[in-house]
Amino acid sequence: MIVWLNGTHGAGKTTTSPLVQQLIPDSRVFDAEKVGETLMDITPGLPETDNFQHWPPWRPLVVETARRVLDYAGGTLVVPMTVLVEQYWREISAGLAQHAIPVRHFVLHADQDTLRGRIAGDTLGPNSPFRLQYLEPYAEAARTWLHSEAKVVDTTHLTPAQAAQQIAEAVRS
Repeated sequence: MIVWLNGTHGAGKTTTSPLVQQLIPDSRVFDAEKVGETLMDITPGLPETDNFQHWPPWRPLVVETARRVLDYAGGTLVVPMTVLVEQYWREISAGLAQHAIPVRHFVLHADQDTLRGRIAGDTLGPNSPFRLQYLEPYAEAARTWLHSEAKVVDTTHLTPAQAAQQIAEAVRS
């Protein structure tokens, strides 16, 4: 099974995912961003883009990597990865379904002020323009499709441990 933690920067995916992993037996964290980093390392580089998710190979490589890891190790993969383009989510979820891999999709959500505050204090770089630029696309995805595709966990007033507990309980039920 895959437990996909979606949501924008500052929602708590990276912090929450190892806590979820600790609560779900036989689970591992798979950061699909590493697939994008591998594509970014190709030289000479792939066509210019502001987001590796726009490269068509990224989505099937995420599916194939997840499938191969699950075939090898079994258990559950916890995947903390923002996917805000509906077509990309459809490609990934259809690819996983084609391999009969169940997906529990969660969106970690926080209000815009909370997200801005978390991004402002981020240890990876305060007020990252890259992270801030995804706030509006997230809000649009949340309004139009994302929140209806997943269980929403509002992290505005939750600790990462509380969010992880909610997710683990939902997976078990």
